[in-house]
Amino acid sequence: MDDSVRLIELAQFLRTRRARLSPEQAGLPGSGRRRTPGLRRGEVALLAGVSIDWYTWLEQARPIQVSAQVLDSISRALQLGTDERKHLFLLALPQLPADLSNEEDIISESLQSFLDHQGASPAYVTDQRLIVKAWNKAANTIYGPYDKMPERERHTVWRTFLSPNVRQLLQENWEKHARHRLAIFRAAYGKFPGDPWWMEMINELQLASDDFREWWPQHDVLSGPEGEKINYHPEAGLLIFNQISFAVSDSPHLTVTVNLPADEQTVSKMNQLLAKY
Repeated sequence: MDDSVRLIELAQFLRTRRARLSPEQAGLPGSGRRRTPGLRRGEVALLAGVSIDWYTWLEQARPIQVSAQVLDSISRALQLGTDERKHLFLLALPQLPADLSNEEDIISESLQSFLDHQGASPAYVTDQRLIVKAWNKAANTIYGPYDKMPERERHTVWRTFLSPNVRQLLQENWEKHARHRLAIFRAAYGKFPGDPWWMEMINELQLASDDFREWWPQHDVLSGPEGEKINYHPEAGLLIFNQISFAVSDSPHLTVTVNLPADEQTVSKMNQLLAKY
C-alpha cells in the first residue's frame, strides 16, 4: 500500500473510532449536546497521554513518527478490540503488535483438522517466534516427537542448530536449511528489535551454537518456504518434499507449513512409516 494511501486510511479509521465513543464511555465527564458525536481530538490526546497537536497531525494523515507504545495508548483510549488494534498497528507502523494474547495462540479445531487431513504430508503450525504450536502425525513422526518436547525444543531455530537428529535427517543439506531458517528468524526479529524474549533466545543460541554465533552477524533475511526439502530418515530412507507455507486467515501471526511428497516413492515410504506408529 502506498504510504500516502495508508496514512489516509489510518486517519479515517481513527476518526471513525473516535466518533463512536462518548465521553461517558471513555470515563470523562459529559458536556451536554455536541455538534458532532463522539470524543474530541483533545480528549483522545488526553486519554492517550499525547499532545493534541501530535494527535491532530495523525488524523490529518501527516507522515509523523509513531511508536508501538503510543499506538497502545491510543488503542486503550479508543477502546479498540483485538482486530481493531491489529488494524491500527498495520496502518500506522505497519506491523502487528508484538504481544499476543493467550487466546490468539490457541489452535482451533478446524486448523488442527486441516493438519490431520494432510495424511502423508508432514504439516505443522509455527507462531511468529518460530515455535511449533501444532502438527499432524506425519510431522510428529519425521520431525518430532513434538508431543514429548518442551517448548524450547519445539523452537525451529533452536532445534535446527542444536538437535543431532535434525543434522542426521538433513545430512549434507543441513547448512543450506540452517542458513534459510536463520534468515527467516532474523527477518522475524526485525519486527521486535530489543524485545526481551528475542534477546534472551538470541543470546542463548550464540552461547550454545558455534554456527549460529558465526552466521548471526551476517544479517541475512528471508521469508517463505524452502521449496524442495530433502530428508534422510533412519527407517524410511530418502524422502523428497516440496514445501509450501501460508498465514492463517483469522490468526495471521500463525504460519502453516506443509511438506508435500514430491514423488510416489516418498508417498509410499511415508505411508509405510505412518503405519508403524
